[in-house]
Amino acid sequence: MKIFDKYAAKNVRVLNKKDATGMLMAEFGLDETEADVMFKTFDKDMNGKLSIWEFQMFCTCMGEHAQEIVAKFKELDKDNSGQLDAKEARAGLQEIKTATDRNLTQKEIDFFIQTTAGGEDGQIDLGQFTNLLYRLKLYENPPPK
Repeated sequence: MKIFDKYAAKNVRVLNKKDATGMLMAEFGLDETEADVMFKTFDKDMNGKLSIWEFQMFCTCMGEHAQEIVAKFKELDKDNSGQLDAKEARAGLQEIKTATDRNLTQKEIDFFIQTTAGGEDGQIDLGQFTNLLYRLKLYENPPPK
């Protein structure tokens, strides 16, 4: 709340895109492209503004781990396209642990890739990757049989 309030004027709990991306860059160390992707990801009502509720969703999913998440994304993005293809995502998901501290099975990896990749190209951008990591943090299911 304190971070958001530094950028909100006159107790208005909404930031325009310029102010919101500026905040994401200044407070979370994102570059302009990353801040733009995160703005688009968390502007849930697509009104070109970031509300306090949308910002809280960003903090819940990414928050103080923003730099770690971006670094992991860049590490997996072998071709530096700014998006993960299925091969890059699969390699990353093989290393990531679930909430119960276990690796995902191949079946689960396929499921998470299918349900995360946006559009017909099957690519995963930084925002989708952030949401995927959040889902995995909450994922407590036992391995499928």
